[in-house]
Amino acid sequence: MNNVSKSLGDIKSLRWIVLIIVSLVMAANYYFYDALSPLQTLLREHLGFSNTAYGFIVSAYSIPNVFLAMAVIGGIILDKIGIRITGVIFTTFMAIGSFLTAYGASDYFNNGGLGYNFMNTFLTSYSPALKMMSLGFFLFGLGAETSIVVISKVVVKWFKGKELALALGTNIAIARLGTAMALFLSRSISTDDFWSRPIWFGASLLTIAVLTFIIYIFFDIRYDRIKKYKLSHSPEDEFRLKDVFKLIRIPSFIYITLLCVTFYSAVFPFLKYATDMLENKFGLPGELAGRITSILPFGTIVFTPLFGWFTDIKGRSASIMILGSVLLISVHLTFTFTQFNPYLPMFILGIAFSLVPAAMWPSVAKIVETSKIGTAYGFMFSVQNIGLWLFPLLIGRVLDITNPGITQEMVSDGQAVYNYTYSILMLAFLGVLGVIFAVLLLQSDKKYKIGLELPNKTE
Repeated sequence: MNNVSKSLGDIKSLRWIVLIIVSLVMAANYYFYDALSPLQTLLREHLGFSNTAYGFIVSAYSIPNVFLAMAVIGGIILDKIGIRITGVIFTTFMAIGSFLTAYGASDYFNNGGLGYNFMNTFLTSYSPALKMMSLGFFLFGLGAETSIVVISKVVVKWFKGKELALALGTNIAIARLGTAMALFLSRSISTDDFWSRPIWFGASLLTIAVLTFIIYIFFDIRYDRIKKYKLSHSPEDEFRLKDVFKLIRIPSFIYITLLCVTFYSAVFPFLKYATDMLENKFGLPGELAGRITSILPFGTIVFTPLFGWFTDIKGRSASIMILGSVLLISVHLTFTFTQFNPYLPMFILGIAFSLVPAAMWPSVAKIVETSKIGTAYGFMFSVQNIGLWLFPLLIGRVLDITNPGITQEMVSDGQAVYNYTYSILMLAFLGVLGVIFAVLLLQSDKKYKIGLELPNKTE
């Protein structure tokens, strides 16, 4: 009995170590996802990419999750074969995709290196670099979203009934450190003779992430042995296709999914263009613009765990999601219609980007039973990826359409700037939709007594 008690005590102390380990995997994921953001100008200069072409590369990330439903399938695979195998498979996809992306940007490839001629045999109106980088970002996205589903289930597994919101908030905060470092460092470590260094650095981080997840597996094995957590689910826990249809018949799950896609579509695509927007709208040098943009993720590192702790102790998750969506609207309208100093709006957007995720992801664990949490997160991420695929494309396309005749040479020479008014206004409208879905979620919580406004911590 004493040995069992001691072992369970060890698990209690280990869960925070586990959280840090899996969060570092997510941080590498987030770094690579945002490594291109401060390099948009360099992509135009070195590879001749238009804004639309840049948007296409970014959108390639979401193609497997939108058109192949890989996040849903990944969630199903996760619920069927478990955390360990699923995690290794999809973190490996991330690493492979990241190296192909970096290779497509390299001078070696673009000077006729391995695969260049093949990439030039089809869709010849598009450059080999665009096609190789898009293929890489496609494979990276195939692995990245399911990896996030895996890590989310890891956190729920170790923290449900304990400090779940704080744990998920801390997980997001550590992951956003990757975004912050990408925005803060990318232009700094890029040089004229090796401008793609930030992309290669991100690919190296993802290789380390695969090894880091393998380290987590040893903790997972110990957890299962002590808690007698069966690797093969009982018959009632087995995935069935009708489980997906059950999920989409739950009103609160639909509302939180729609809030997820509208909110994240108004933030992540914005981050992809924010550095370039600050360069053009405020005349800032690229390195400074990237550092101002990094205020957003740096803010989430502090505030997401704080708001997670608040929802653990006090609740009010649905109300917090409404507040975060309102702040999102105010920031995008500020960027659209004013020349207000960008530091404060970016900081406020960081607060909004802390409020909503800190309340949203723990709320899913109240709406959906634990055995189906992988499928639920996978479904949400797939729907979210519709926005992450569509809106980078739309922003780039709107940017080109509303700035006719402007070239990178004109921008570099100070003869013209790109006007982002209509692109950012489009994102503000997404914030309005987010408020509507958050209000509907609150009403659903009151009607069905889900407990979203109640504290998460029960132990």
